[in-house]
Amino acid sequence: MRKVDPEKHEAKRQEILAAAITCFASKGFHRTSTAEICVAAGMSSGNLFHYFPSKQAIIAAIVEMEGKEVTAYFRGIDHSSNLLEELLHFLDMVLDRGADEAYLKLALEIAAEAMRDEQIGALAAKNDAELQNALNSLLRNAAARGQIDPSLDPADTARWISALIDGVFNRIAVDPAFRAQEKREMMRLLITRFLQPPVRPKSSTRV
Repeated sequence: MRKVDPEKHEAKRQEILAAAITCFASKGFHRTSTAEICVAAGMSSGNLFHYFPSKQAIIAAIVEMEGKEVTAYFRGIDHSSNLLEELLHFLDMVLDRGADEAYLKLALEIAAEAMRDEQIGALAAKNDAELQNALNSLLRNAAARGQIDPSLDPADTARWISALIDGVFNRIAVDPAFRAQEKREMMRLLITRFLQPPVRPKSSTRV
């Protein structure tokens, strides 16, 4: 029996996922056939099913990949000296993704499928829970360092930041005039003012 090269196997999986992402963003998940994904990936149906047993397995892998990317980002900033700036950078990336038409269409397709398919919904919920935990941890550490307002509840704050992220994609979807990347400074201003520590009054010196 031929041994499978793990690196080549993973590389081929990534090629299929990249092809599927292009197809899903262009035509939608349900309107895309596995045959179209095969054409985009340059392989036969038999070969594709060797890596993914179904189209559902492909979109599930895409959702899992998204979650891993977000987790990797927050793990990479654990020892950063400025956690507030790292959060702002993460939100910058959100705006960049929102300005990418193909990514926006894919995100909306995944959101719709998560409402219809229990497995995809569970994966999306898992990703959201991991994002909440990552934001919660970042906010706690930032508060401990005096970089944000320590009186803010980290869990509630994380939820509101997530709601803002969701709102970015929804606003772009319904408002073609909304240019996400042009709103970068406003996004930073909103978050910075929301999180900034209270200004302590200067102590007066009595003569």
